[in-house]
Amino acid sequence: MESTRTLIDSRTEAPITSRTRPYLLPVILAIGVLVRIVTAFYIGNTVEVLPGTFDQVSYHALALRVLDGQGFSFEQASWPMTAAGAPTAHWSFIYTLYLAAVYAFFGPNPLVARLIQAVTVGILQPYLAYLLGRHVFGERAGLMAAAFTAVYIYFIYYAATLMTEPFYITAIMAALYLLLRLRNVSPNHEIRLTIALGLALGSVILLRQLFLLLVPFLLIWLWTVRFTDLSSATAQSGGVLAVTHRLTAFFRSNHAPWRPSVITIGIVTIMILPFTLYNFSRFDRFVLLNTNAGYAFFWGNHPVYGTRFEAILPPELGTYEDLIPVELRHLDEPALEQALMARGLQFVSADPWRYIRLSLSRIPVYFMFWPSTESGMASNISRVGSFGLFLPLILVGLIYSLMNGKVRRRTLANASLLLLFVSFYTVIHLLSWALVRYRLPVDAIMLIYAGLAGSVAWGYLDNRQLALRRSSP
Repeated sequence: MESTRTLIDSRTEAPITSRTRPYLLPVILAIGVLVRIVTAFYIGNTVEVLPGTFDQVSYHALALRVLDGQGFSFEQASWPMTAAGAPTAHWSFIYTLYLAAVYAFFGPNPLVARLIQAVTVGILQPYLAYLLGRHVFGERAGLMAAAFTAVYIYFIYYAATLMTEPFYITAIMAALYLLLRLRNVSPNHEIRLTIALGLALGSVILLRQLFLLLVPFLLIWLWTVRFTDLSSATAQSGGVLAVTHRLTAFFRSNHAPWRPSVITIGIVTIMILPFTLYNFSRFDRFVLLNTNAGYAFFWGNHPVYGTRFEAILPPELGTYEDLIPVELRHLDEPALEQALMARGLQFVSADPWRYIRLSLSRIPVYFMFWPSTESGMASNISRVGSFGLFLPLILVGLIYSLMNGKVRRRTLANASLLLLFVSFYTVIHLLSWALVRYRLPVDAIMLIYAGLAGSVAWGYLDNRQLALRRSSP
C-alpha cells in the first residue's frame, strides 16, 4: 500500500530535510506569533466593534455575566432578540467559558485573552498547515503553507479578536490532519489518534455547531479511502459480485474503521451532552446546543433580498430585527429560533427558483477578494492582501495537483479530504448565509494548495541553481 505521505518529486524534495527544515519552521512559527502579538496589542484592552468583529462585544459581555454568577444571559437586550436577563444559547458556550476563565484569573482584561489566542494559534495554525501540506503534498509544500498561514492577514487579525474564529479554524485543521493520519495507522496508534480526533471534532462543534453537518461526510471519507486502499492492496477486480464480496470482507476486517467511528461519535456526544442538559434545565425544551441556525437561515433567505443577497442588510431594507414577524417576537429564544427556521424553509418551498438564484448570488459575496467603496481601508487591505494576494497561488496549486498525472495519482486520495471539506463547507454557506469571515476555514485549507504552488516554484529554482553550479567551471 502506498504511503500516505506523498512527495511531488524526489529530486526537489530530497535536499530540504537536511538544509532548510531545521531552522525554517521555527522561524515561520516565531513570525506567526510575533505579528499576532503585535496585532493584539494594537487592538488593545478595550472591546469595540471593529470591521467584522461585532460578535466580540457580545462574547465579552456574556463572559462578564457568567463571571458575575448570572449565567448565560445579558444585562441588556441583546442580539439577536434576547431580552435582558433572559437565558441565551445563541453563543458558543465553550468560548464564553474560555473568556470567563481568563477574566477570573487575570481580571476583565481582554488583552490577556487576545495574547493567549495570539500565541496559541500563532503556533498551531502554521504548524498544522505544515503538517497538512507535508502529509498531502510533501515537505516543501508544508513549509510554504505554514509560511503563508503565518502571514495571512485575515488570520492575524482574527487571532486577536474575542471571537470563535481563531480556535475554530485551528480545531478544524487539527481534525482534518487526524483524519488523514487515521487513513493508514497501526492498531497501536489508532486509539490515540481516534481520541484526539473526537476531541478535535467536539471542540469544533462546541465552537460552531454548524460543523455537525459535516461530520458524517468526513467519516464516510475515512470508510471510503480505507476500502479503496484495501481493494488496491489485494488487486481484486470484477463485476458487482466481486465488489459485494470485497465490501463484505472489508466490513469484517480490521481495516473497516468501526472503532474510530464509534469512539469519535461517542466523544462528540459526551462533549455536547452537558450543554444539552443545561439547555433543557433553562428552557424546559430540547435544544441540542445553540440557537442560531434558524435565525441565520431565516434572515439569509428572506424575500426582502429578492434574488440578490447582501452580506450586511442595507439600511433601506430595514434592520434584521424588523424582519422578524411581530407575532413571533413574544417567543423565547429557542422557540423563536425554531419558528424562524420553519419560516425560512417556507421561503424556499414557496419559490425554489428564487432560492436557487439567491444562493448563486452569494458566490461573489463569499469569495470576495477585491476592494469595495462600501468597505473601509482596513477591510480592503485585509481582503486584497490576504485572499486576493494568495488566490492566484491557490488556483495554480489546485490546477497543478489535478492536471499533473504523477501528482494526482500520488496525492488525490489524501487531497480528496481537503476538497471534500472545502466543497461541503462552501455549499452550506451558499445555501444559507455567506460572509467573508465564514469562508476563513476554507482559506486555511486552500492555502495548502498555495503551498504546493510555492513548492513547485521553489523546486524549480533549486534545480536551476544546482544546474548552474554543475555547469560552472
